[in-house]
Amino acid sequence: MADSLLQSGRNQQILAGIVRTYVETGEPVSSLAVSRSHAEGLSSATIRNVMADLEEAGYLYQPHTSAGRVPTAAAYRFFAQQIAPKATLSEEDRKWIRSELDAATTPEEVTERAGRVLAQVSRGIGIIVMPPLARSLLEHIRFLSLPDGRVVVVLISAGGATRDKVVRPEQEFTQAELDRTADYLNRHYGGWTLEAIRADLLAKLASERERYGRLLPAALELCDPALLEGGQARQVYVEGTAQFASSPELAQAKPLRELLEAIEEKTMLVTLLNGCIETPEPLHIQIGVKEINSAGEHLSLITAPYLVRDQAQGSLGVLGPMRMEYERAITAVAYVARAFSEMLSRT
Repeated sequence: MADSLLQSGRNQQILAGIVRTYVETGEPVSSLAVSRSHAEGLSSATIRNVMADLEEAGYLYQPHTSAGRVPTAAAYRFFAQQIAPKATLSEEDRKWIRSELDAATTPEEVTERAGRVLAQVSRGIGIIVMPPLARSLLEHIRFLSLPDGRVVVVLISAGGATRDKVVRPEQEFTQAELDRTADYLNRHYGGWTLEAIRADLLAKLASERERYGRLLPAALELCDPALLEGGQARQVYVEGTAQFASSPELAQAKPLRELLEAIEEKTMLVTLLNGCIETPEPLHIQIGVKEINSAGEHLSLITAPYLVRDQAQGSLGVLGPMRMEYERAITAVAYVARAFSEMLSRT
């Protein structure tokens, strides 16, 4: 019954009107409120009948006998997946997002500002997941020797983001050796990932070991993601946690503290967003995020992958209360993903 019920354009519009009104007011929605906003001027009696059918089909519920209706997760899911993606970003939001990102002067600031924008449009948290070190496109590599034999590895990825790590290689290198190794890597492997660099170095080492002497073994060791610790780990930036914690929809959720701890720990966020990075879908919408913990059933997740030079590198999105302005959040996530991709791809 549920599928056939929402094949009607009129019923879709009524359900969409209820969701929009409830998101705006937070109060149960009456048939009178729907009729006032409905373009076709349907009677309250007709709308009441449709609302009763939607309630029976599991899209609405009535908290009290005399109250209006409230959307269920099924209603939000239908609205977010079928109605909201047809929306367009408002000109006001487009200008605001662009001005926020354009004001950034470093890749790190671009990331921070993108997260804040996403948090604001969702009344939740903005999430940016960066690629693991092994899969980052690299623009420049530098090695600095320390007195005790350790080496500072400085990696500048496409777009200018910098990562550095202090490592202890198995063999000691002079600064001159480190400089020669870095110079070789920068001349031959600009725009490559560590994974691709290592694969090519291994192939050269197998066929031309004598030609390169100690250079290739040094490059192999210093470009080892395992040595750099957590080569598969993704960096996660989270903005808006305080605003998220004060959301009225989550205030009554008993596992809220555990939810916030899971978000702060970030491992589950990476797991959730990894699927978005690997899929060809331009946008992923999930209503109810029970993978985090039981309080996650009150949340919605909207994510999109971002590209650097046409290669998928990471993902960004929003995790917020189920009562969310989906049309604004979905269009903003899609726009931020495009703008973020463009800014990181500039060299």
